[in-house]
Amino acid sequence: MNNKTLRIDINSDMGEGFGPWKMGDDDAILDIVTSANVACGLHAGDPEIMATTFAQAKAKGVAVGAHPGFPDLWGFGRRVIPHTTGEIERFVAYQVGAAVALSSYAGHPITFVKAHGALGNLTQTDPEVAKAIAKAVKAVDPTLVCVTFAGGLMIPIAKDMGLETRAEVFADRAYTEAGHLVHRKEPGAVLHDVDFAAQRMLRMVQAGGIETVSGRMLPVHIDTICVHSDTPGAISMARVLRRTLESAGVQVCAFAGGSR
Repeated sequence: MNNKTLRIDINSDMGEGFGPWKMGDDDAILDIVTSANVACGLHAGDPEIMATTFAQAKAKGVAVGAHPGFPDLWGFGRRVIPHTTGEIERFVAYQVGAAVALSSYAGHPITFVKAHGALGNLTQTDPEVAKAIAKAVKAVDPTLVCVTFAGGLMIPIAKDMGLETRAEVFADRAYTEAGHLVHRKEPGAVLHDVDFAAQRMLRMVQAGGIETVSGRMLPVHIDTICVHSDTPGAISMARVLRRTLESAGVQVCAFAGGSR
């Protein structure tokens, strides 16, 4: 496929503060990305931060979605906390409902849902967790798009339930030979070289695949690229990524609900 026909969304996790505590420069990264995943209050975020983030995204023409995670403020949603699948359905529905309410309040309704941290990672290996999240999304609003791992378990599960999906890769994370994220505790799991990360993403978008740590390319469909806003140098990484893609003729635009 000619590069000029390629389109890709760039997303980032935002609103990940709580009360007076802030994480990341949301205002700056909203000038670069095309979709914003907004924390819904259980791993981070609160009503004030959510409403403000949705309003900022609206002003900058950035699409918005819910970013639900485990109820784990202390661990920032990065710990697996045992729950039944029914409990997962309900705490995801609770968070998506909060995002629906506050995004509507801000005049910029959400269009998608993307699970955060440990909860999202489980959808790579546990079909019951993936199904629980999809059921929660469908129960709250079946028009919402499920954003999940490219090549992951959740895409066919959500599609079988009649939901739209979008496949995601991560600019700042390394991939195993199985196409999963390298665990954050492993050396080299988080990428900091912005030029390397941007060129790797360009290769992945052009090839339609996930590039593993060995350089192997695993064929998958890709719709969106995530740059974690809490990664050191996130603004620079997002800026270089977008410039690299656009310079190669790739159109950077929201997959749903945005104007950029």
